[in-house]
Amino acid sequence: MNIRHMTLDDLRLVLGWAADEGWNPGLDDAEAFFAADPQGFLVKTVDAQPVAAVSVVNHTPDFAFLGLYICHPDFRGQGHGWDVWQAGLDHAGDRCVGLDGVPDQQDNYARCGFAKTGRTVRYVTDAQPAEWPMPSVNTEKLAAADKQVTGLDREQFATAWFKTTTHRRTITLPDTASQTAFATFRKCRVGVKIGPLYAHDLDQATALLAANPWGGPTSIDVPDTSDALIELVETQNMQPVFETARMYKGKPPAGNAPAYHAVATLELG
Repeated sequence: MNIRHMTLDDLRLVLGWAADEGWNPGLDDAEAFFAADPQGFLVKTVDAQPVAAVSVVNHTPDFAFLGLYICHPDFRGQGHGWDVWQAGLDHAGDRCVGLDGVPDQQDNYARCGFAKTGRTVRYVTDAQPAEWPMPSVNTEKLAAADKQVTGLDREQFATAWFKTTTHRRTITLPDTASQTAFATFRKCRVGVKIGPLYAHDLDQATALLAANPWGGPTSIDVPDTSDALIELVETQNMQPVFETARMYKGKPPAGNAPAYHAVATLELG
């Protein structure tokens, strides 16, 4: 069995597979994903050709997140996916592992010991671009805010994710009572994705949703623990188009989410 760690070029290839499946990854995702845990991206090859992949990113000594579980269409039904799945969980060790499972795979994940704890719904709208200056971002501060919300010290991922790039910008609002409100916008193969979004009141959340620097088709993944944000996006005529189940194998992390919060990315949690 030939399973190895991905190179950055391998990861770009696998994200291309994901794009072909309609997952619509971000144009700058590969570098930020890879920074989170370079050993957590695994690919199986047949005659040196990549055929199946998975990511199991070890964010902390106690928690990992599984994503990018995909097999090339030409090699499905041959056991390659199961091989990388097992290798990925081996990489996680005894950590709690989280994932966002699509409906037709949730029973399979349950048989592997994953328990459903909630659901995440993707909402989509056609947004207008906002006139917003190029952000000056304090990644250390935003990583600290992310830790408070998620209960995870995922500094490597957060630092890379919140860094301004050609296709990814994090917009922050002025702090209020030591509370940081911000949202990350990333250009994707089609349109823009927002995530994460952390806001403490309606005015902050409304301002952040309107801060899209590029506009066009725009989506946001909202967990069912964020009732306030669900109500807000629905009042803004954002339409639900897709949902996943948040599932964990082991004890989930305990965070302190604000009233309005959205997922950073379904691949890394």
